Amino acid sequence: MVMQETPDGVAGRPRSAVVRDALGVGVAVGLSGFAFGVTAAGCGISPLQACALSLLVFTGASQFALVGALAAGGNPFTAAAGAFFLGTRNAFYGLRLSQLLALPRAVRPFAAHWVIDETTAVALAQPDRRSARLGFTVTGLSLYVLWNLTTLLGVLGAEAIGDTAAWGLDAAGPAVFLALLAPMLKTATERAVAALALVLGLGLLPVLPAGLPVLVAALAAPVILWLKGRRP
Repeated sequence: MVMQETPDGVAGRPRSAVVRDALGVGVAVGLSGFAFGVTAAGCGISPLQACALSLLVFTGASQFALVGALAAGGNPFTAAAGAFFLGTRNAFYGLRLSQLLALPRAVRPFAAHWVIDETTAVALAQPDRRSARLGFTVTGLSLYVLWNLTTLLGVLGAEAIGDTAAWGLDAAGPAVFLALLAPMLKTATERAVAALALVLGLGLLPVLPAGLPVLVAALAAPVILWLKGRRP
């Protein structure tokens, strides 16, 4: 495989390889929007509301957290708060991507809407800026189009499918999210944060109102970092 030099002086990947990988992620994750549409309809969210969430919020984990909390009978404000705090991770992704992509100022507000787990992972996996921009764009575009299309199909098909729990579709979104997250846990600190967050989130489900376990699980990171800082 022949590698070409980029303006940044770094050997870049062929465009076809970047597009292939980006489309793979976009299509694989975008199809899980169907599960979100079905789950949203099952907890009483209207088709318009579900489609608006996918169009305007466009962060799958937060959307699933919101409808999951509502389906469990949680307070709408608590559910929204949990989804909001879960979505704040995208702001930290944006800080890193702003340096990596170095997009023109006029484009940044539009690109910010596509700063999510998948686009960040694909962009950061590239060896140079040109490949990172291409990977980010192809992943974001394919995922955004498919996610919104399958959300609509899921909402419209919810009545025909029936109980989402019987089909296991309500678990599709979290399963995809975990599958993408697992390879990123490379250090002992990252694995410890993930483990503690899992214990807190699942352990507090029977005790706290729906939506609150997600907020408490977010404390895993500062706790682990504090303990790490105390080690001699």
